[in-house]
Amino acid sequence: MRLVLPRLGVSLAGIAVAAMLGSCASGNAEAEAEAARLAEAAAIAARQPPPVALNDSVAQAASVYLTFTRDVTAIQGGFASAEAVQAALRRGAAYDPDQISRGLVAYASILALQSPEFVSGVRSAAATPAERQQLVARIVADPEQASTLPGADAAAGLIISMMETDIIALANAADTVETDAYTIQYAGDPRNGWGRAPAPDRDGRLQAVKDLSARSVLPSPEESARLYAAAHDGSGLGATGVRTRRPPYAPSVANALAMAALAVLGAAGDNARANTDALQYDRTSQDCLASSKLNLFQCLAASRPAYEDMFCLGRHVMRDLATCARGAALPSAIVTVDDPTASRATAPVAPRVTPQALPPEPADARPTPARTPPPAQTSTPAQTSTPTPTQRLNSGPNR
Repeated sequence: MRLVLPRLGVSLAGIAVAAMLGSCASGNAEAEAEAARLAEAAAIAARQPPPVALNDSVAQAASVYLTFTRDVTAIQGGFASAEAVQAALRRGAAYDPDQISRGLVAYASILALQSPEFVSGVRSAAATPAERQQLVARIVADPEQASTLPGADAAAGLIISMMETDIIALANAADTVETDAYTIQYAGDPRNGWGRAPAPDRDGRLQAVKDLSARSVLPSPEESARLYAAAHDGSGLGATGVRTRRPPYAPSVANALAMAALAVLGAAGDNARANTDALQYDRTSQDCLASSKLNLFQCLAASRPAYEDMFCLGRHVMRDLATCARGAALPSAIVTVDDPTASRATAPVAPRVTPQALPPEPADARPTPARTPPPAQTSTPAQTSTPTPTQRLNSGPNR
């Protein structure tokens, strides 16, 4: 027994050691399998593109531009009272040029994200994390790099087409207001009495417009949420079926493509606001809108009766907004709005713009408010009379 017991003890110990070694081996195998699984998952994740990331400040800036322009588009001729004219004037003047300019580029970037060709093209150009980092660095250093990416021509066409729709609507609305400024002067118009009456508190009216022009517009929460969702979903704005546009692009379109490309690469989120803020700067539309404001102030300073205020509203708020947006969407180096004291020849009222083409640039020849019936109603020359402030603004320099 004494001989057996030690042997039995050794045998049991060997079994225990073997079991322990087997357990360790099994654990190592499981650990190795888990590590391999994690490595494979990481490799798969690296091959997957990141989700679109665009910070909400871009959507808020875009909502300011979109909400304001569509609100101004809703202003139409046919004013029923002098008070209605002043209300529309205050409504149209209540914007900061810099804010609208930045919002225009922000809106264009969200439109670019509605192009599946551009989104897939950016992702195909940078399939790995290293390639994405390199492409992000190139775009940050030179935003025009985004214009060379696959699908950029489709995104640019989408931007221009969608903005064209708003430009045409603004130009047509401006037509109705400017035409009404002439129509109301004829004796047969029942509004002729108050239309020709001097506006009360002219200095106060001008100062109110200046004060409104210095205020920032608050973004619409509903519109901001809609635009934010559209940017990340790639849908929701009804932007489809447009032709492609090849470069060169206007700076605002190039910057919008750059911002959209960064968003596709996951590099325009909350931690990249410095980049998206910088890309919203567009000197062309900013200078154009700032000049429009100065022209509006000069127009109102010279205006006296209500119909002249109507002219200022139609020309230096509504039409100028369309002109500046048009210049930002097209590859034009310099875009300006009409100088209220520039010399012009008499011409018929411009026809309404058809949806098939961008509205024409504002002509140097614009209509002159006349106190006699228009040429279509009489073949006799217009009678000579003392020019009104609107006539001086619209046909020759103030002297």
